[in-house]
Amino acid sequence: MLSAPNLSQPKAFLRMLFAAAVRAADPATCLPPHLPSPPAGRTIVIGAGKASAAMAKALEDNWEGPLEGLVVTRYGHAVPCRSIEIVEAAHPVPDASG
Repeated sequence: MLSAPNLSQPKAFLRMLFAAAVRAADPATCLPPHLPSPPAGRTIVIGAGKASAAMAKALEDNWEGPLEGLVVTRYGHAVPCRSIEIVEAAHPVPDASG
């Protein structure tokens, strides 16, 4: 149950709202309920963008079956994955890594 916001401390209230929004957008939280059943055959993952590595990790952690693929993310946004290759590259102007 949510408690009434303490409006006498607006900065703390806004930080609480921001933290709740970030938690709600976390791929580990929001992706799993929307995953389909694994298809017959191979599942190949391709992705790009700052959140793509976190999404690949959430997929690996919640997927029942083998995965393979490649995700390109911005420098500093990689997370370790077991079967999806994570590549860091420049953005918005691509570099040789991308």
